[in-house]
Amino acid sequence: MLSPIKIPDDAPFSPEQRQWLSEFLSKMLTQGPVAAQESGPAVPVTVLFGSQTGTAEGLAKKLVKTLKKGNFEPDIQDMATYDRERLPKEKNLLIITSTYGDGEPPDTALELHTWIMSDELPGLEGLKFSVLALGDSSYPDFCQCGIDFDTRLAAKGATRLCARVDVDIDADIPYAEWSKTVISLLAPAASLVELNGVAMDEIEEVGYSKKNPFPSIVLKNYNLNGPGEKQTNQVEISLAGSELAYEVGDALGVYPQNPASVVDEIIAGLPCNAGMVPTPDGKECGLREALIHHYDIGNINKSLIEKWQKRSGSPFLRSLVQADDKKEWENFCWGRDLIDLVLNYPADFSDGEDFVSILKKLQPRLYSIASSPKAHPGEVHLCVGIVRYDSHGRKRSGICSTFLGDRLTADCKPGVYVHHNAAFRLPSNGATPLIMVGPGTGIAPFRAFLEERKAVAATGKNWLFFGNPYQKSDYLYQAELEAFLADGTLTRLDLAWSRDQKEKIYVQDLMLKEGAELWKWLADGAAFYVCGDASRMAKDVDAVLHKIAEDHGKLSTEEAAAYVVQLKKDKRYLRDVY
Repeated sequence: MLSPIKIPDDAPFSPEQRQWLSEFLSKMLTQGPVAAQESGPAVPVTVLFGSQTGTAEGLAKKLVKTLKKGNFEPDIQDMATYDRERLPKEKNLLIITSTYGDGEPPDTALELHTWIMSDELPGLEGLKFSVLALGDSSYPDFCQCGIDFDTRLAAKGATRLCARVDVDIDADIPYAEWSKTVISLLAPAASLVELNGVAMDEIEEVGYSKKNPFPSIVLKNYNLNGPGEKQTNQVEISLAGSELAYEVGDALGVYPQNPASVVDEIIAGLPCNAGMVPTPDGKECGLREALIHHYDIGNINKSLIEKWQKRSGSPFLRSLVQADDKKEWENFCWGRDLIDLVLNYPADFSDGEDFVSILKKLQPRLYSIASSPKAHPGEVHLCVGIVRYDSHGRKRSGICSTFLGDRLTADCKPGVYVHHNAAFRLPSNGATPLIMVGPGTGIAPFRAFLEERKAVAATGKNWLFFGNPYQKSDYLYQAELEAFLADGTLTRLDLAWSRDQKEKIYVQDLMLKEGAELWKWLADGAAFYVCGDASRMAKDVDAVLHKIAEDHGKLSTEEAAAYVVQLKKDKRYLRDVY
């Protein structure tokens, strides 16, 4: 009998992928290649996705690619354009959806989600389904959109193929396990190739990626603001030698490092020796290095506090966990980091390994790309707002923003990768007018849009709404925007300086003021883009868009809502919000 094939430890795969690949290759040697066997008629499968930043869409496309290798008949559907009359007739439905904001569905899923949750939803007794829910446990309504779809379909008589899987940011392993499970349940007689096709897809990826970030060189890094409190850095990164390619509308993933001073304070406050600890990728290093490079020390959430409380004698934490009140969780977690638990709610850990076992992996941050590859070949530019604030008696800072803004040394090469976002693209027709709303660092993708439109000599008009507190200190890219105006690339530029006068003025106020003209642009086929804060600005802009449709389009409230929904379906209302 042949010994199992060992995959080298330095191979660019996770431990799980190395184990699977070893087992798969060993089987291939002992059994020979196994062809996909036809086992009756192809199994129909609809893969339905709801995506805000492109992650769910990317996973859906990967799943369909895998299904096509076997005896399946897959059909991929965007929730934005899915014909809901199909739902009662579906046989097998696999749902992949994200959640954003305060437990809200993605823009593309909003209309379908509303219908699913309504009394209009018919019985679904003939449907088999499963849900992969994407989310971030740092938010209180973790994976809420996926939970809603899962519970509602089951309540209407549909049968779960397998239990819903809730993904906490890093989807690779949960996706692989979920997809292999549902495929095996959809076609129990599937061949080895069919059942392991998912894992094969996982290791197909070559080159630099989220799993294998490119060690980049920072070419320029400077503050765009004038004298004042705010700091917004222009970070220009070389992609030379990476073979990474991006389009305007994409984002750049950046792997940060935690501040060493805070890590040292955490270690000093622990009741155990530091020692060697495992890293999330299965390697080993000292606790200090692990906390700087591999573990999240900047966010605390319900899950972490529940684990911490079991090791702490704090009566307050015990009462917080027992009460399980959403508002109380939010109030406690806001403005606090891991260091607060270490110093104010001491807990017992046997050693460093026990300590890191309750921590989450340090995740990359996504930044909307602020450059066109046509204008800056081999480079990618970011517009990064440096986050600093005081809370609970401590100075706080954004982990990645201050890493880029303050802690980059000359020999530091940040790990980066391209995150493709097909849901935030320029129109294919260069004659299409654009309306862009991007206050603060929300201007980033629109700088890229304007550079791209100029580079390709697009003929469509361009209108930008930009805002910030003060014109004198916060007019980001002023020289460039005024040059775009002068050469005709930018048709209109409306500026909102919220604190330059007694009455605050925001971009949505300017939209309302220019509502008649804005409606004319929309009537002429303009695409409407928004980038920036999801919790306030984007909601206010959306409300004003509805009002403009009512006031200047002479639509009823219901008709205006339907009009905005149709803009989204037609991919003429696109948002990159966070």
